[in-house]
Amino acid sequence: MAKNVAQSATLASLDQKLALAKRCSHEGVVAGAKAAIIATIATAIPTLASVRMLPWAKANLNHTAQALIISTAAGAAYFIVADKTVLATARKNSFKHAPNNMEA
Repeated sequence: MAKNVAQSATLASLDQKLALAKRCSHEGVVAGAKAAIIATIATAIPTLASVRMLPWAKANLNHTAQALIISTAAGAAYFIVADKTVLATARKNSFKHAPNNMEA
């Protein structure tokens, strides 16, 4: 009987940790998506404007190059912000759930 109680407590703890991990990753995805949208707009405007106005860019940057410049900035922004958000959330939650007898 004691084994079943300990096992259910362990399973509840694992379920709680899994729910916390899902929430952390969801927050990272949302923050990363917002950063990617902003980076896309911030990169697309000068890229498209330079292709219209600068002779070198007009001659050397075809549609594929323009898309590559814009998507690279968006992808980088997504992964950087998502990673930082997940790490910050995990750090915050680890300190929140730390034992009280630990000193900083």
